[in-house]
Formats: sequence, structure tokens, C-alpha cells
Amino acid sequence: MTFDAIGIAGSAMDVHRKWLDAISDNIANINTVRPTSDAAFQARYIVAQAGPGDTGVYVQGAAYGSATGRLVYEPSNPLADAKGYVRYPDIDLASQMGQLIMAQRGYEANANVVDRAKTSYEAALQIGKN
Repeated sequence: MTFDAIGIAGSAMDVHRKWLDAISDNIANINTVRPTSDAAFQARYIVAQAGPGDTGVYVQGAAYGSATGRLVYEPSNPLADAKGYVRYPDIDLASQMGQLIMAQRGYEANANVVDRAKTSYEAALQIGKN
């Protein structure tokens, strides 16, 4: 049971770490400008799925945001088209920051589960020694 808790919480930590990676990549590219002839940077969203039985959770894959992005009028930008437009990703910073907090708290909660399960297992070993 203790090893199950460690394995399940460890798998959740892995999912949360990948979620944090995706969010940080999205935030880092929020101001990535491209010409209108190119696709906008596409935000990446992690798709998680429960493992079979009680084995934890894993990353099933990723979903991507719109390649259309949003057109912004910036005639002074060297990447601007003849009409003065450039393409930015359609990423909402407030939403990404909210997701960042949730992913961070989830990671921390699962790390605490691993620590507590490890402590319980060590205590059980000490009882067996006496």
C-alpha cells in the first residue's frame, strides 16, 4: 500500500512537472511575433489520463491552441505584411498564471504524499527491527 502511494503520487508529480513545462513554454512565447504568412506560436496543453486500475496518472498527449493567433497592427515591425499586420499567439496570460498556480500546488501536494509515505514506510521498518 505504501509503495502504491509513492508510485501514484510520483506519477502525478510527473504529470504536474510536464504541465509546468508546458505553461512556462506558453508564457515564454506569449510575445512571439510572426509574419502573417506563418502560423502563430501554438500554446501547448497537457492531456492527462488515469492509468489502468490504481496505477496513477500519465500524460496521454498534448493539445495545441490556435495556429491562427491574433493579428496586431504594427506597421513598424520588420515582420509586418504590406498592410502592417503581424501575428501573435492567442494566449491569455491570466489563464496561464492561474494554471501555473494549480500545477505548482498539485506538484507540492504530491511531493508531500511521497514524503509522508516514505516516513510511514521507514517507521514500519523500525517497528520490525524491535
